[in-house]
Amino acid sequence: MKNRFNLFALGALGLLTVSCANQQEAVVPGTPVFSNFVYTGQDAIYDNNPLAADEFYTPILQGCYPDPSICQKGNDYYLVCSSFAINPGVPIFHSNDLVNWKQIGHVLDRPSQLKVEDTGISAGVYAPTIRYNPNNDTFYMITTQFAGDFGNIIVKSKDPMKGWSDPIKLNFEGIDPSIFFDDNGKAYIVHNDAPEKALYEGHRVIKIWEYDVEKDQIIPGTDKVIVNGGVDLSKKPIWIEAPHLYKKNGKYYLMCAEGGTGDGHSEVIFMGNKPTGPFTPAPNNPILSQRHLSADRPDKVDWAGHADIVEGPDGKHYGVFLAIRPNEKNRINTGRETFILPVDWTGTYPVFEGGMEPLKAKIKMPQGVTNQSGKNGFFPNGNFTFSEDFSATQLDYRWVGIRGAREGFISTSANGLTITPYEENIKAVKPTSTLFYRQQHSSFTTTTTLNYQPRSEKDLAGIVCYQSEQFNYVFGVTKKAEENYLVLQRTERGNSTTRASVPVKETSSIQLRVKAEGDNYTFSYSTDGKDFQAVGGTVSGDILSTNVAGGFTGSMIGLYATTNNDAAVK
Repeated sequence: MKNRFNLFALGALGLLTVSCANQQEAVVPGTPVFSNFVYTGQDAIYDNNPLAADEFYTPILQGCYPDPSICQKGNDYYLVCSSFAINPGVPIFHSNDLVNWKQIGHVLDRPSQLKVEDTGISAGVYAPTIRYNPNNDTFYMITTQFAGDFGNIIVKSKDPMKGWSDPIKLNFEGIDPSIFFDDNGKAYIVHNDAPEKALYEGHRVIKIWEYDVEKDQIIPGTDKVIVNGGVDLSKKPIWIEAPHLYKKNGKYYLMCAEGGTGDGHSEVIFMGNKPTGPFTPAPNNPILSQRHLSADRPDKVDWAGHADIVEGPDGKHYGVFLAIRPNEKNRINTGRETFILPVDWTGTYPVFEGGMEPLKAKIKMPQGVTNQSGKNGFFPNGNFTFSEDFSATQLDYRWVGIRGAREGFISTSANGLTITPYEENIKAVKPTSTLFYRQQHSSFTTTTTLNYQPRSEKDLAGIVCYQSEQFNYVFGVTKKAEENYLVLQRTERGNSTTRASVPVKETSSIQLRVKAEGDNYTFSYSTDGKDFQAVGGTVSGDILSTNVAGGFTGSMIGLYATTNNDAAVK
């Protein structure tokens, strides 16, 4: 069965080419057609904080875009994020000013690069680093892929707009690798690893290797531990990870995350005279964190860390990092997002400006930049509406699959999106026939039109709100005897219950809607396009939160179909 998912490879930029069917083509029983997808964000913080002409919003990438890494070549900036079991893997963005970003595709966009078909949602691809080597005019992306017998891998490109090489498997253990190119032509890899003898839970080390650029492999025997535990081993620091090396004014700087990617998260910095150390921690560590602030502060942003620094177009430095925006019940349904702050590096050590204070929704733009958010192909942020009629031959890059490539089960036409259902249902740790869009706001409304005729109770098509294979809501049309029903199923820790079901006579043009107001989710439908009726009342979004479900991803909204439905009609 795995070959079925590997037959469909994306082009160099991950563009999806799909067939256009005749507009009058009848819907095949058991095969749903979705159309008129509309997602609208409605977070109060953006209404309460309108932008001035010289401001832009942070996060710059809302929703599940964690572990950002950034690099520069001339006036071009490239940014990548973790993707875990999302397919295609490692979304990549381009900007000329650090404010306006376009997604140009995915780094791992074909089966030879990405093998996550049988892994849980929070396994797969972790913590990528992207770097440009001016010595050979080549871009590198290095990451850990916990699937497909890959481990630590590196891919290369002369032009990120035109795709990346097949992976080169690297001969070392550990996670979070980052590559550094010195101006003398030498290269090094730093990464998180286990110590020879762990002194306490969470005790880790940062290790460095010399890297042979010609052979694209570490040089055996050159490994060395350059940080043991963290800033101060006597205080038992935990989870030193996500290291990056920089060089400035003849000194080498090692920046790492410390404290774990939760409420103890922070960013720390060290300095040395050589890339191999020894390294001295800055006296004012951490240089970025929210962990010390009041838990009940308004408009809370938390978990800040896992950062990367680059020089901006105005000559000033900026840092991208992950953080979360919990809702009113301190739940994290949007996952870990990509934020940005200016960095003051006029002194010996860099410091994130405002990084130790409560983070704000907006910051000043680099001088001379015009905010084009949501225009001219640039990613939107703040409150926005994303609409999709699925008539184009190339789907927006924001549409993704989980584990399996999306083109294995979809086609588009003037009628909309046709999903050819897989047998696997949403709880399978396998590719499912679900096309996903990230939840990007705590409060949002999503509506789509469904044309579908289920053949039996084993058929179902509709919307899912999905944190993982074990935590999700399914809201879809199925059948019992000769009658069609709408069913709302809640799955928590893999155990499913039907919250409600209602009979529906007309399913050739039924509108399905999910509306979230913070933790309160409502699933409703309309057969006339005007009046919506709720199914199951208001339900909690608790199971869609990272700190309830666990893992590293945010909630995603999926257009879903299966021939192995287990959401029973009440």
